[in-house]
Amino acid sequence: MGPPAETDLYRDTWVRYLGYANEVGESFRAIVPISLVWASYGVATTYVTADAIDKGKKAAVAHEHDVGKTTQVAVAVVDTFVWQALASVAIPGFTINRICAASLYFLGTMTHWPLPIRKWMTTAIGLSAIPVIIKPIDRSVDFLMDSSLRKLYGAEEKHPPS
Repeated sequence: MGPPAETDLYRDTWVRYLGYANEVGESFRAIVPISLVWASYGVATTYVTADAIDKGKKAAVAHEHDVGKTTQVAVAVVDTFVWQALASVAIPGFTINRICAASLYFLGTMTHWPLPIRKWMTTAIGLSAIPVIIKPIDRSVDFLMDSSLRKLYGAEEKHPPS
């Protein structure tokens, strides 16, 4: 057995949940000021950026004496940033937004519940959808990147842990 794997702050600890901040924000969109929803995107984007920088620093150390160090660092940063931006922010944020919008609409047409109840129910539906959408979105982004961007820089299939 080899040495234990290093704990990745951005993937193996509670910090990973900061990447889901915008999904939580989208879930609460119907009942909080829009500025809080946008703030949740700020938190998630900060997480994505910090993870990309961290992976760039780790690539710099790993390729310290390599001729192609700059390229390896750039690939690590770009790959991480694009993957995280798609899988943690853009696609899940859009998905939860549409689930919540549809839920609010259908609750309005199919029930006689008061608006505050419909809004809270929409929030509950959005929050409960988050764990369901994560793995399919992650795998779809893996496929998308393996089929496009990663072919450009010749990376073997590299999947950031979800």
